[in-house]
Amino acid sequence: MSSYSIKELLKKQPVGENVEVNGWVKTFRSNRFIALNDGSTIHNLQCVVDFENFDEDLLKQVSTGAALKVTGTLVESQGRGQNIEIQATDVFVHGAADPETYPIQPKKHSLEFLREKAHLRVRTNTFSAVMRVRSTLAFAIHNYFQQNGFYYMHAPIVTGSDAEGAGEMFRVSTLDPKSPTLNANNEVDYTEDFFGKETNLTVSGQLEAETYAMGLGKVYTFGPTFRAENSNTSRHLAEFWMVEPEVAFNDLDANMDLAEDFIKSIAQYVLDHCEDDLQFLEKRLLDEEKTKPQNERSDMSLIEKLKFVVDNNFKRVSYTEAIDILKNSKPNKKKKFQFLINEWGADLQSEHERFLVEKHFKCPVILFDYPANIKAFYMRLNEDGKTVRAMDVLFPGIGEIAGGSQREERLEVLQQKIKDLDIDEKELWWYLDLRRFGTAVHSGFGLGFERMVQFATGMGNIRDVIPYPRTPQNAEF
Repeated sequence: MSSYSIKELLKKQPVGENVEVNGWVKTFRSNRFIALNDGSTIHNLQCVVDFENFDEDLLKQVSTGAALKVTGTLVESQGRGQNIEIQATDVFVHGAADPETYPIQPKKHSLEFLREKAHLRVRTNTFSAVMRVRSTLAFAIHNYFQQNGFYYMHAPIVTGSDAEGAGEMFRVSTLDPKSPTLNANNEVDYTEDFFGKETNLTVSGQLEAETYAMGLGKVYTFGPTFRAENSNTSRHLAEFWMVEPEVAFNDLDANMDLAEDFIKSIAQYVLDHCEDDLQFLEKRLLDEEKTKPQNERSDMSLIEKLKFVVDNNFKRVSYTEAIDILKNSKPNKKKKFQFLINEWGADLQSEHERFLVEKHFKCPVILFDYPANIKAFYMRLNEDGKTVRAMDVLFPGIGEIAGGSQREERLEVLQQKIKDLDIDEKELWWYLDLRRFGTAVHSGFGLGFERMVQFATGMGNIRDVIPYPRTPQNAEF
């Protein structure tokens, strides 16, 4: 007898063969028809059971959520909705699920309710589809870099530096929180802490990745990062995953080439390998869009958005040109933007980014050469002294999906920028060493993995594309 996953069985369809499947009951109709799903596919397998041939106590244990092993003959289905089904000869209950208390019932649940049941929500069609797409995207990312000569570098999670300079970091300490050791200045004495200095959870693996790029040439990190930003928006998490390639001898133009090729590649991989899940998520998104006001509905379906990214060249536009476009746009002149664009130097918001992509250029956009004062210290200063070699990749429906820059490779310039921003140079001595010993042009970018999953699945809230979201006042599970 052969044991199959449901995905394998639906693909091979070995009609007439005696087979065995395991899974969880999605529905149980008429004391006869069991819809079984094992997580390998969005599709269920119908198992037809004649319970006159089984113990009555067994029937009582078969309900939504129960884990079963079903053995029987695979036959062509006579009913609608499926091509094949199992005529069960044996049913074994791995574990029953009390129908009175099992929370994931065969009905529509709100996403808010399911976040409270995050340990079980993956058993719903929506979250099983999202998490399969997430897994496929993760593989596609590794696959792309491995095929293109990159080395996977594991950046530290505990760090003594703040790569972004924002200061919104989670402290890592073994000191007694009630009575920490104090120094002569009556301040916490971190020399007595585990690492002998103040340390935090990383906000980015970029700085460490730069050091390895300057020895291995092409590297990437892909791991968890943390921001202690007190934000409860649908776009922010306190713990999230970042993809960060760094390449020696790449300037900003090469960096933009890499970002476009990389993002197109992983989007195409999902289109090629997640067809069933994308079709389900597209229908879900379409139903959701119908509940929105007409002016808030998307012009493209989920699959169309992915193809929009794959099929279009990314338009490259300077920040200065983008500001001119936005200042003179109808939404700005008619005060339709929530954040009006009045002058050069404004920090662009999602509404501005989406306007450029969806309304003006009608293709993905890469903005470059941003004002220095709204970007991080490590970005290369342009000759005008006002802008840096920064770039942001903008997508429909989501705005910024990735951001990066050509890094500042000149020691004196970087030292001055660190001084101007009142960053302790002693904390970055090793980073400055890269500029002392064999410095060279190098570039990289960061792609927020959850934002990419959001884009690929059409989910509106970032909390619904990570298994266990970490947000202010919430670290359940």
